[in-house]
Amino acid sequence: MKMILLGAPGAGKGTQAEILSKRLGLVIIGTGNIIREAIASGSELGRKFQSYTDRGALVPDDLVVEMVADRLAKPDCSGRYILDGFPRTVVQAEKFEEIGGRVDAVINLVISDEEIMERMTGRRVCEKCGTPYHIHNNPPAEAGICDKCGGALVTRKDDAPETVAKRLKVYHEQTEPLVDFYRTHGVLTSLDAAQGMDRVTEEILAAVGEK
Repeated sequence: MKMILLGAPGAGKGTQAEILSKRLGLVIIGTGNIIREAIASGSELGRKFQSYTDRGALVPDDLVVEMVADRLAKPDCSGRYILDGFPRTVVQAEKFEEIGGRVDAVINLVISDEEIMERMTGRRVCEKCGTPYHIHNNPPAEAGICDKCGGALVTRKDDAPETVAKRLKVYHEQTEPLVDFYRTHGVLTSLDAAQGMDRVTEEILAAVGEK
């Protein structure tokens, strides 16, 4: 099973990828995580990535495709994976097909911009241990303080309202056209991402014939 998860930032792609990985035994290829690890390492590539993510802009296609191709070459992929956060443009999708990246299913998680704003701007993370919270859906016992280690909870730069607004604009302009791209390939299924997480998972499994 080779699967792509599409959807706006904050639609729940990362959460569903984790669940589906365990249920179906798929390797998660999350470009967002790979990029964040590169930034944290302080490498030259990481600095290039950060110059784009700080502005809420997409990393150039060539850099991303190169990164994904390298990951797909690792033995643990072996034809069973979930792509989370890639491709993000039609150009990336076309380049991906050129390197043999044909998939069995593309799941499009549909959700309104208003819901995305509430989800993402409400996220907090502990600056010490990295534990995630949400001021509405998963608040700490004491506002602004991590339950696990007592560290301060902060808003990641890419969850700030102005950055979220930019990311949504970029999504609609550059990534949303992928919906039509994969619809013409006959592998697209669109699902309501605003319903409960478990319900979304079950609908994905049904769509790929794994329920």
